[in-house]
Amino acid sequence: MNIITSVRLQRMIGFLVLLILLSAAVLLSLMIGAKPLPIGVVWDALFAPTNSYDDTIIQNSRIPRTLIALAVGPAFGLAGALIQALTRNPLADPGILGVNAGAAFAVALAVGIFSVTTMSGYVWFALLGAFVATIAVYVISGGAGKKTPTPVQITLAGVALGAALSGITTALTLMNSGAFTRMLNWNVGTLARRSLDDLWSVLPILVVGALLAFVAAPALNAIAYGDDRASSLGVNVGTTRTISLLSITLLAGGGTALAGPIGFIGLMVPHCVRWFIGPDQPWIFLYSLVAAPILLILSDIIGRVVLAPTEVPVGIITGLIGAPILLILVRRRKVSGL
Repeated sequence: MNIITSVRLQRMIGFLVLLILLSAAVLLSLMIGAKPLPIGVVWDALFAPTNSYDDTIIQNSRIPRTLIALAVGPAFGLAGALIQALTRNPLADPGILGVNAGAAFAVALAVGIFSVTTMSGYVWFALLGAFVATIAVYVISGGAGKKTPTPVQITLAGVALGAALSGITTALTLMNSGAFTRMLNWNVGTLARRSLDDLWSVLPILVVGALLAFVAAPALNAIAYGDDRASSLGVNVGTTRTISLLSITLLAGGGTALAGPIGFIGLMVPHCVRWFIGPDQPWIFLYSLVAAPILLILSDIIGRVVLAPTEVPVGIITGLIGAPILLILVRRRKVSGL
């Protein structure tokens, strides 16, 4: 067995392990909450429901939020992997680069000014906000000129734009608090109080975004060596960037519209995945697709029980987990390469 075959086999085994862990996380999500339920009750609720109180909890609350996590987690994970590959910055993510803040700002405008209250209504505002923020960061960092902006320039531009948009979003919320009553938890990121109808309205957008991410993945391996080297290898850098930006818009915008601006998922997952499998973008994307919902589901479970019977929004839990991990990444002498 040669080295390439051995590495591929190890990666496949690792992916199967992640699938098993994801299945376990889904089962725990259905079992654990303010009222813990045994696996037998969960099984009956799924395959032999009797309209009991426990069945109602599982079908109306835990199943929707688990399925939403299975959609939103991969969206943020893939968006983070895309941004890290595109900017050649292993510490970039939709939150740090202001993409989530752009989507949240657009949703705030939709709710506060245009009185949009339905998912099917403000998802388009979220997509537009994510797209404008992505383009704005690239332009502000110098991408409109002849020189390609450095990862540091893009990161600084993203942080600055994200902070500005977050401040404006907060001001809009305070100016019209009545309109934002049902958006309070959404502002910090939550999987609760969302219906399957909300999921179905956003899912096609997320699926298209994911497919575009995997279309761009092979070319991003070459772009990691620089634009000139990628061009010499036959990669159309402009087309790859366009596909990547469109994918980031659909994934980050759709995910934010559905669950709010959940941070750190897009940073932690692709970066940690790269420790194990190296700088191979298709495999990073594939692993992120599965590892991100595992982290999101486990964070949501922690939020349900840490202050039970009160629930802590999952966006707060991912922040509490992500902040120390970010500090560890910053203090490492050598971050995982792209």
